[in-house]
Amino acid sequence: MLWQNNGRRSFWREFDRLQREMNRIVNDFVPGTLGSFPPINIWADEESVLVMAELPGVEAEELDVSIVGDSVTLSGERRTEQADDGDVRYHRQERWQGNFSRTMQLPFRIDAENVEANFRHGVLEVRLPRAAEDRPKKISVSTA
Repeated sequence: MLWQNNGRRSFWREFDRLQREMNRIVNDFVPGTLGSFPPINIWADEESVLVMAELPGVEAEELDVSIVGDSVTLSGERRTEQADDGDVRYHRQERWQGNFSRTMQLPFRIDAENVEANFRHGVLEVRLPRAAEDRPKKISVSTA
């Protein structure tokens, strides 16, 4: 089964591979795109999901985190940097700037009332607890 990680292919591993391949294709054919920005890591256990996003040069006031069902969206803006001297022009510009938005589907529904977000040193950490109604329930089996 693709859903189990028992030495065979995992659904989430295959999904991640597909996303990386799609990003590569977009980067190869659409000049000036960055692929997936911001870069993220997602960890999940039975109780919650932790999303970490690298956002250097972004101010906390420019960030927005929104949750709908089992999806989280990170959006914001990295402002344009200007040189101090008005006569200076770019020689090379590789750092990305402008608006961004990234939506990730999570492995379960989220309790949006108890989400915690922390932004420090350009890294956003968002802890998303699993919704109570989406947690596994233990069912007692009785004998007749």
